[in-house]
Amino acid sequence: MMPNETILLVEDNPDDVELTMRAFRKNNIANNMVVARDGVEALDYLFGRGAYASRNTADVPRLILLDLKMPKMDGLHVLEHLRADERTRLTPVVILTSSKEEHDLISSYKSGANSYVRKPVDFNEFLEAVRNIGLYWLLINESPDRN
Repeated sequence: MMPNETILLVEDNPDDVELTMRAFRKNNIANNMVVARDGVEALDYLFGRGAYASRNTADVPRLILLDLKMPKMDGLHVLEHLRADERTRLTPVVILTSSKEEHDLISSYKSGANSYVRKPVDFNEFLEAVRNIGLYWLLINESPDRN
């Protein structure tokens, strides 16, 4: 069985969603991308609740790109839920945020983030950052078999 190649993008800013999706396309990263607009929706998707109750929760995304500053539930709380659940404990989580606060960086790693990437403001730099994220987490990194 092929591992799930879906990327879950957890981002509340529609411009950043479009920019991220565009950057993946421009870098020829063709993985299916699911977008959750806040932390509650992300957890609903991952754990098959609410609008996602019929989703097969055994299909865990290959990678989660997680913003920190979101409505309903911030990224750090989402990360804590992910690391507390056996189904998502080993899923790679890359914090992709505009935050430049040292506290956010430290808290992200303490909560179990695999990587912390500040969103570059310049589009070309953003493209390069997304290319590097895709190359590393989707091609180079070896994830444990979760089946």
